[in-house]
Amino acid sequence: MTTNQGDVPAIEFKDVVKRFGDNTVLDNLNFSVPQGQRVTLIGPSGSGKTTILRLLMTLEELSGGLMLIDGEPYTHEYKGEKWVAVSEKRRRVVRKRVGMVFQQFNLFPNMTVLENIIEAPVHVLEKSKDEAVSRAEELLEQVGMTEKRDFKTNQLSGGQQQRVAIARALAMDPEILLLDEVTSALDPEIVADVLEVLREIARTTDITMLLVTHEMQFAREVSNRVLMFDQGRIIEEADPETMFTNPTHERTKEFLKAVLGG
Repeated sequence: MTTNQGDVPAIEFKDVVKRFGDNTVLDNLNFSVPQGQRVTLIGPSGSGKTTILRLLMTLEELSGGLMLIDGEPYTHEYKGEKWVAVSEKRRRVVRKRVGMVFQQFNLFPNMTVLENIIEAPVHVLEKSKDEAVSRAEELLEQVGMTEKRDFKTNQLSGGQQQRVAIARALAMDPEILLLDEVTSALDPEIVADVLEVLREIARTTDITMLLVTHEMQFAREVSNRVLMFDQGRIIEEADPETMFTNPTHERTKEFLKAVLGG
């Protein structure tokens, strides 16, 4: 895993536009995430937050602008005055640096927990099965799922599935981890367990994280920076303490009042 040092951001969006038909979801978006930082995106549903993560996973295509990973154009680049797609080979190489944990787990139900975790390291990273299994066992211990390694994923609770999904993403040794509302499909009583796993990852690794969450206390605890989105634009950004105790934009105040109460 290659990490560029210095001032080059891990993630950078330059004038990014994303449209779905006539609907502009991201409107000339500019922002960056420094290496090793944890940045949380907050804002109302439909403001474009998840679309950012889907673009970074190449699950959606840009309508305009550039995305860069470690300063390298990710999906498109300008050659002269022309906007062209980068080669699929180059995209795949950069894409390996990015992992994602989805809202709905996205595990393979016909596979065991262990098989889910080793699938991509063996077939994408071309690790030996022994190496992949050894790493998977370390990660299962980290997320508290060792005793479930040989269970099929459809035998697990939602919280257990999400912990497996976190282990699966980490098994790819990503430089960047994207987290999309990873607790929103879970029963309230098990949300705390999953968030504690993520807190531990934040405490013990230097993985760059980009999070979308409505868990404001969690965002406040783990983030270096919080960005408030509305209608496809960043309307405010600040450190967590400032964002949650003294926001300046009226829309941010309204949103936080609605989410936090009071």
